[in-house]
Amino acid sequence: MVPVVTAAPLGSLLASTCFHFEADFTADLRCIPMAVRRKLDLAGVKLKLQHWSELGDGERSDLLAWPDNAAAIEALHQHLLARTIGLSAGQAKELPRPCGEPWQQAEQLPAVLASSCAQLGLELRSGSWAELDELQRFALVKLSHPGHEHRNLPRALAEFGLLAEEP
Repeated sequence: MVPVVTAAPLGSLLASTCFHFEADFTADLRCIPMAVRRKLDLAGVKLKLQHWSELGDGERSDLLAWPDNAAAIEALHQHLLARTIGLSAGQAKELPRPCGEPWQQAEQLPAVLASSCAQLGLELRSGSWAELDELQRFALVKLSHPGHEHRNLPRALAEFGLLAEEP
């Protein structure tokens, strides 16, 4: 079972755990958890679900536990490019590494998240975005992308304590 943590600084246990809203698919790691997706983005690697599925249970657990400091992220980049060469999906693709992405900035609520919340009729607590750590912000931005079903967005917002109180 994957431990679930909702608040801790990066570089700690949070970087290798899963959120409650992911519980439907993280107990067996059949889908890529947000903590791993963030590390993949930081490493500049596009790992498809097909790649993930071809990895063994231990390998998936290792990726979840992989540290997120700069040296570890560089090692992850090299490891995944080498590891995926022989997989049926082919070698993982390289992506530009994030710099100044909305989830990396605590100062302003991203427009994509504000828009998704408006579509769902959800109101956020004032100043709540700045209270989040980077992994929480990453998850919310990913869950609010256009074309995403937004099924887990309300669950994540509630888990992170961002929803405004009903009058």
